[in-house]
Amino acid sequence: MNAQHKITLILGGARSGKSSHAQTLAEASGKSVTYLATAEALDEEMSKRIQKHRAERPSQWETLEIPHTIAAQTARIQTDVVILDCITLLITNLMMQYVQDDLVDEEPFLARVHKEVDELALFLRERKQDWIIVSNEVGLGLVPAYQMGRVYRDAIGWANQRLAREADTVLFMVAGIPMVVKGKERS
Repeated sequence: MNAQHKITLILGGARSGKSSHAQTLAEASGKSVTYLATAEALDEEMSKRIQKHRAERPSQWETLEIPHTIAAQTARIQTDVVILDCITLLITNLMMQYVQDDLVDEEPFLARVHKEVDELALFLRERKQDWIIVSNEVGLGLVPAYQMGRVYRDAIGWANQRLAREADTVLFMVAGIPMVVKGKERS
């Protein structure tokens, strides 16, 4: 791992404080920040959420909205810190390309997820920025009763494991409290 940069993976459940903590870490660094958002405004409610999140970020931060093929599109980022929020929506965006009649064409979808995350992991090793990556931990609940949910859970679980291997620090958020799983939290 290059000593000039650090990779932090923040995991947790929905509304656990992952994104807020990522933003706090980036602000505390005092460095220039790019916020890389994977959410897509596919309906009015999501559009309002995206607008609200934009308003909560410091105005000097650069924001890029990239729903997939992240590694190929982010080489131009010149800031010191990048927040990638979030892997869960990235995988949702990919999955929706492989859904027909409420079923996921599993093999090509999982191959696409592996390609996307492997390319991102390789890209992270080559960059000189600090990366703060946000993802949901979806493996703590029940096994989904439908194929799409099971495939989705499996894809996110694999992606989280892959990114955790690359990360210097892995945090798990519970009720807004970060717990260190690997490494140590930034100061």
